[in-house]
Amino acid sequence: MKRILPIGGVAAGLLATALVTPPASAADDVKAVPLASTGIAAKNIVAYWYANDAANLIGATPYDVETKVVAKHVSTGGPAADSKPGVVPAIGDEKKSTAKSKNVNLPKTSGKVFFLGTDGKPHWATATSVQSAYRNLVATAGHAVYDTESNGQTLDYWVFIPGYYQGKTPWGIYVGKQAFTHYDYDVYEDGDRDYAFVTVYNGLKAPHDGVTSGKSKPSGVFSSGGTGWNQLGGWVEVTKEVYDQYKGFDTFIGDIDQVHWNGKTYYFVWKFADAGRLGDNVGGQGLAYNQKVGKPVFVFGYPSGSHPDGNYAYSGKTLKWSYGKTFAASASAIKAEELIGVKSSFTGEGALGSSWLVGYKNTRRLGYLNGVTIGVSDTDSNNRYDTSVSPYFDGELFGVYSAAKNLWSGSIA
Repeated sequence: MKRILPIGGVAAGLLATALVTPPASAADDVKAVPLASTGIAAKNIVAYWYANDAANLIGATPYDVETKVVAKHVSTGGPAADSKPGVVPAIGDEKKSTAKSKNVNLPKTSGKVFFLGTDGKPHWATATSVQSAYRNLVATAGHAVYDTESNGQTLDYWVFIPGYYQGKTPWGIYVGKQAFTHYDYDVYEDGDRDYAFVTVYNGLKAPHDGVTSGKSKPSGVFSSGGTGWNQLGGWVEVTKEVYDQYKGFDTFIGDIDQVHWNGKTYYFVWKFADAGRLGDNVGGQGLAYNQKVGKPVFVFGYPSGSHPDGNYAYSGKTLKWSYGKTFAASASAIKAEELIGVKSSFTGEGALGSSWLVGYKNTRRLGYLNGVTIGVSDTDSNNRYDTSVSPYFDGELFGVYSAAKNLWSGSIA
């Protein structure tokens, strides 16, 4: 059910660029939930998305739960920093760059997250890779990870695909391992905490474009994988004990088999090819928190769908951007009193989780993540969306990020 929410607020300020000591955060404020706790489970998730020529990826629709809001500007109030401002530099951008450009080069870090919605159907939203110790962290909106419709824990079969385009996965597919959000969002659905960080396993490589993704069974002891899946790996022989561990996950593409030859049974599983760590492949944005409101931001996302007047503005197939200064906002219906807004024509479908980047360096395509889209609004009642809103990134957000940023995921290949 979509909520109609009043929001409002205006403020101005400047980004603090100094790197400072981060605020302490109580562990009780962080909620951590496993998404795919074993490599076998993660491989089965990949199988679901790649099966039948990536039919579930291609057929997925944008996730627009709770993204439409009614905005009303007010001239007082707004978010306040709960400690000193601070920044975390982006991957590869630890040294400052002063180069500037008028053209907007789109970041490689942005992509789509895919998952099963509460209707049991495949959906997608927007997310971005961010800096972390093991280069394995994704940031998005909380309700692109947590099931607020049925009050379940997390959305199923969660994966991140940077640069996704019509079934193509240029840098691989990354399965979510563990999700982190604020306790108040997980328990109370507090809109001020509608953000999430997800650790992901190393990526898995996709088959060549245009090649069928069905693989043949091994016809003998030394058989190799069939046409199409060679870029994902190949068959390997294992013990019966290992083979039995895969039985419960032989759901989508038949990634186990046994061959009887010369009176003996041989057991095989499909070994996937490792695409490497997310941050090594596409980089990772930095993070800025406790910033003054009013700094210009770039918003990068995959908006889709129409405006209220029926104008179909975006297809959701390619990454888009908007630009503007942030202002303070609130949404009492979701207990959100410390949001920020920015003027943007993004429509709600697909824009969920779009990254808000301050200090974006066009030459390096890197900046500091300072917001994620959780809603869009028509503020002047002309039936066109003109505003996007995000939680204000404060010290409590940094606490959630800190709980996730140093955790290792590893390979599932």
